Amino acid sequence: MHMINKRLLVGNADDARNPPPQVGAVLMVAEEQNVTVPSRVLYAKIPLKEFGEPTASALFEAVQWIETHLADHRLMVCCRVGMGRSVSVVIAYLCCVEGMPYADAVKLVLTRRPGGMPLPRLQEVVEGVCRRRRGGDSLSPS
Repeated sequence: MHMINKRLLVGNADDARNPPPQVGAVLMVAEEQNVTVPSRVLYAKIPLKEFGEPTASALFEAVQWIETHLADHRLMVCCRVGMGRSVSVVIAYLCCVEGMPYADAVKLVLTRRPGGMPLPRLQEVVEGVCRRRRGGDSLSPS
């Protein structure tokens, strides 16, 4: 698992099953993973396909979930190996909620999670999600 900032981490499926005590919420974004987390941990699953382009609706939902729960919990976003989908969701959160420019968010996340690989077309989808959150665009059905 890798700490992106004081409250936000990325991890893999094994990390999700056994999060450290300081993690109070886990968001699983791997479509193919079904994990059971300890009862003390708040949990949600918002499925994204491995190596696929993220859908705007799933990314929007993931960003909203993180924003809702991050204030009260140290939160870990997980996928199968913690390199693609989890990293992509955290980049989207940093851009859409914290207002970080896309290039800066990618640089931060990939510095903190070496080997991370954002999903295809991520920047385009993130920009659409950010617009939607500001009330300037509707989500495409993709």
